[in-house]
Amino acid sequence: MKPQFEQMTRKELREYVLTHRDDLEALDALVNRRSPDSKAIMFHPPKTKEEEQEQFELFKRIVDEKTRKKTADS
Repeated sequence: MKPQFEQMTRKELREYVLTHRDDLEALDALVNRRSPDSKAIMFHPPKTKEEEQEQFELFKRIVDEKTRKKTADS
């Protein structure tokens, strides 16, 4: 009899998946619980060298900001 994945906490389900690595149904249940990353920034393939440079500069600024924030929090 399969466990009731929907009744498990995320922690319990994660532990179950780690001990039952061949149970794809459990893994699927865990992955489906993942909340989308609302802070994600999508980069599309650049069409020109200028777009490539703009994306690189934006990416660099984002990394620098996150690095400064992490350093300030420490």
